[in-house]
Amino acid sequence: MELDHRTTVLDALREHLGLTGPKKGCDHAQCGACTVLVDGRRTNSCLLLAVAYDGAEVTTVEGLAEGDALHPLQEAFLERDGFQCGYCTPGQLCSAVGMIAEAGEGAPSLVTPLAAATPGGPPPEPAPVALSPGEIRERMSGNLCRCGAYGNIVAAIEDVTG
Repeated sequence: MELDHRTTVLDALREHLGLTGPKKGCDHAQCGACTVLVDGRRTNSCLLLAVAYDGAEVTTVEGLAEGDALHPLQEAFLERDGFQCGYCTPGQLCSAVGMIAEAGEGAPSLVTPLAAATPGGPPPEPAPVALSPGEIRERMSGNLCRCGAYGNIVAAIEDVTG
């Protein structure tokens, strides 16, 4: 694909590849509607220049399902009514997938309890972070929902992370 060097990943996905899951909400990486997974990490695609991600694996909400089988988070969002208008839902889903992976790798958030270090010893190895409702809310705080479906979004994520 040949693109103007100023084309964002979001515009490449929507305008050149026809993948309309990621939305252009604020165009300033403040709302999360454009969230996609780039090489497994969640990111706001509205600020990424596509030329800088040549060869990267980009997953949108369209790529979460496996054939006709929805991703467990997609099923949980449906069961819990984790959306109202649905505009933010693709970004919420991609962010939740990335967030679960980050917590599984031990990446802390602002509300993660600090691991106790052994005096004079090496720092503790990262351990998976349990995703309490507070952890989920903090980690998903970059994805805004104008309809206010946050309670159901958190419940849907809890259903998947158990």
